[in-house]
Amino acid sequence: MAAVEHSAEEILLAFAAAVRSAGVKVTADRARNFVDAVGRLGLGRRATVFWAGRATLCASPDDLPTYQRTFEAWFAVEHSSATRVSPSATSVSAASLDDDGGLEGGRNQQMALASRRERLRHRDVATLNDTERALLHRMFEELPVRLPTRQTRRKRADRHSDVDRVRTLRDQLRRGGEPGPLRRARAPRKSRRVVWLIDVSGSMAPYADSLLRLAHRVVEAAPLQVEVFTLGTRLTRVTGALRVPDAEKALALAGRAVPDWSGGTRLGEVLRAFNDRWGQRVVARGAVVVIASDGWERGDPALLGRQVERLHHLARRIVWSNPHRGKVGYEPIQQGIKAVLPHVDYFIGGHSMQSFKELLDVLANA
Repeated sequence: MAAVEHSAEEILLAFAAAVRSAGVKVTADRARNFVDAVGRLGLGRRATVFWAGRATLCASPDDLPTYQRTFEAWFAVEHSSATRVSPSATSVSAASLDDDGGLEGGRNQQMALASRRERLRHRDVATLNDTERALLHRMFEELPVRLPTRQTRRKRADRHSDVDRVRTLRDQLRRGGEPGPLRRARAPRKSRRVVWLIDVSGSMAPYADSLLRLAHRVVEAAPLQVEVFTLGTRLTRVTGALRVPDAEKALALAGRAVPDWSGGTRLGEVLRAFNDRWGQRVVARGAVVVIASDGWERGDPALLGRQVERLHHLARRIVWSNPHRGKVGYEPIQQGIKAVLPHVDYFIGGHSMQSFKELLDVLANA
């Protein structure tokens, strides 16, 4: 057996890169699903890894022959650098699987990593140390993002859709009343605008970084359909900063743009500024608005309630994400939260990777 120089996760991701280089369209999400699948099924047998990769990395029957060849080359018992498919994966020097031994030295590492990641998925991000936070940051790349959609008014011809009575009637009028073929059409769907309003005041400081990373992930999926603002003692638009593809650079730019990070909060006044300057124009109209805040208002709670009600009339849906929602003993008894709850459509958590995933699920279906 060849010596193993890298972790099992690195080897599996390198194999996914090799499959992509061979011509299969392997996305980052598919590669991560492959690693997760192997982690759950175990590395005990070569066939297990093969079928896990076949199920997660291949998107069509045309991919199967390429995948088969790549797998046999990559996981050959007598593996050498000369047999590797992808030049991008040459940093991994050994990836030997056999039928009875599994991936040598990698099983324990892979299972430990999978277990660690699963535990981390449910941890409160405010309690993580630097190492755990670094791993969590990489996990943001795995979050599936789907934007809410709306049906467009203009229809397109589609022979598999319902009969378009208007087009069919017009066609028959052009024929002088003679019957003709039925015209079929459908109204395609397009992404609905999403607006993020993230509280960066002192009480939200342990969560603000993760929430901005989450917003960056959504901006990355649809740069022109997503707007991001921070709330504190003032309103700051950070959409441009979060359009930078690299998450670390994007957050650094956003951090420099926000003058009131970890400061006080005047949610009512800042939301009024948003409604006056952005909401009544085009940004919030028909959009799904996500407000990430604990609702601890130092100003007038009644003003906060009125501004959220005003925003509710403009937006399609309002999703309020509170990091304390769902924790043991939490009750929405603060004056700010009590004022806004009648005007929000979804009141959900936002303190862990699992709750972030649930937030994205709600967003996709809002």
